[in-house]
Amino acid sequence: MQTVLPYLLSGISVGGQYALIAIGYTMVYGILRLINFAHGDVFMVAGLVMVYLSASLPIYVVIPLVLAITVTIGFIIERAAYSPLRSAPRMSIMISAIGVSYLLQNLALYITGGMNQMYPNIPFFTESVSIFGATTKRVTLVTPILTVVLVVVLVWLIKNTKIGMAMRSVATDYETSQLMGIKINSVISFTFIIGSFLAAVASLLYFSNYTTVIPTSGAMPGLKAFVAAVFGGIGSIPGAVIGAFTIGICENLIKGLDSILIQTGIIQQGLGLTTFSDAFTFALLIVILVVKPTGIFGEKVTDKV
Repeated sequence: MQTVLPYLLSGISVGGQYALIAIGYTMVYGILRLINFAHGDVFMVAGLVMVYLSASLPIYVVIPLVLAITVTIGFIIERAAYSPLRSAPRMSIMISAIGVSYLLQNLALYITGGMNQMYPNIPFFTESVSIFGATTKRVTLVTPILTVVLVVVLVWLIKNTKIGMAMRSVATDYETSQLMGIKINSVISFTFIIGSFLAAVASLLYFSNYTTVIPTSGAMPGLKAFVAAVFGGIGSIPGAVIGAFTIGICENLIKGLDSILIQTGIIQQGLGLTTFSDAFTFALLIVILVVKPTGIFGEKVTDKV
């Protein structure tokens, strides 16, 4: 257990960060039936905004500003790139999402000059703590707790508020909701605002552990969060969270598998199994699509003729 615990703690932490990103994917898909490919890049932009603002402002001022700026960016993306294509074929919106993704990456490349940016220390998050003999950063403990709290608040908001009921209505039947007088554009914008806020929180947690920010920093976490959303059943918030924690834990256990096997005396030298930590995520996606295409909590939709 002493050998496995550091990797398990790291997996839970990363899983929580993936979960916050995955919720953005699953909420947008639930309402628009759109995979927002730019979502991972919004996460990356939040990291860069933190880097540049922290150079001249105190950290307690920067954190709220990062959240506000990221939310504003998400809102602008929805209004500029997706809203005009509301009645266009779904493929057009998907191409627009890919275009926004590359636009954000290239803007980041232009601004940073392709240089790695070092994420600032957030005092409370980056302090070391010891758990049952395993040393880790405090962010590892904060992440799962904060993730659960945010998910509970989000579920409560969706189930008990007027905007939440409107979101559920639009997700169930877009056209009928519009006929009933629900302001579709406001509901969709609010959904993007929530997703962008959670992506900003995820960036604070993620980059406190992985302190280098580059223009492609959002690509792999974004893809893994998308796989987590599909694994849990895209459109299901609890499914996205469970899928994210599953992927985070399995990924980190695979990263440490060589070390675990050596320390337990099962093997004498490393087999290079760490190489397959990313491959596992996408192999899992293939298996889920073959065995249960709708995911663990996804429901099979029957089209009426």
